[in-house]
Amino acid sequence: MRDDEDLRTDFDALYGSTSRRLIAAVYQLTGDVTEAEDAVHEAFARAWERWPTVSAARDPAAWVRTVALRLAVSSWRRSCHRLRAHLRLGGSGHVPDPTPDHVDLVWALRRLPVGQRLVVVLFHLYDLPIEEIAEDLGITAGAVRVRLTRARRALAVDLTTTTPDPPREVAGRTDTAEVRHG
Repeated sequence: MRDDEDLRTDFDALYGSTSRRLIAAVYQLTGDVTEAEDAVHEAFARAWERWPTVSAARDPAAWVRTVALRLAVSSWRRSCHRLRAHLRLGGSGHVPDPTPDHVDLVWALRRLPVGQRLVVVLFHLYDLPIEEIAEDLGITAGAVRVRLTRARRALAVDLTTTTPDPPREVAGRTDTAEVRHG
């Protein structure tokens, strides 16, 4: 049986070695650094509550990563619902314009289904191997490869096609009158 000091040391080591990278990955998924930090910190808080069990798992970092990603997706969905309600009720606020490259990337990622977006973030931005992504998401390695292939094709089209402006979302619907220039 490990003592409390050993458990604390192991937890601190995991947090120190993975938290920044995980925040960066979740940020790429959500596009919001505050949401990313909140999801990661909540995941670590949940891990600490169960640390004797989590630390005995084969990969405690995978447990924390899975929880953080699920929290981020749930938070993202709640935010979308809040935004839709806000747009229905009216209201406007000025937000500074992001850089064009940032807009293009976020726009392209948001157009992907959540499952494809997750594998892109975990594989390309978090550098996880396909097998680990499959285990984290509870799917087969083949399913991860299919999602990556489909996501890459969609991103290639979205990021190489010039549009005057990304489509605007109005009340949760994407404007379908896109003008694409070849």
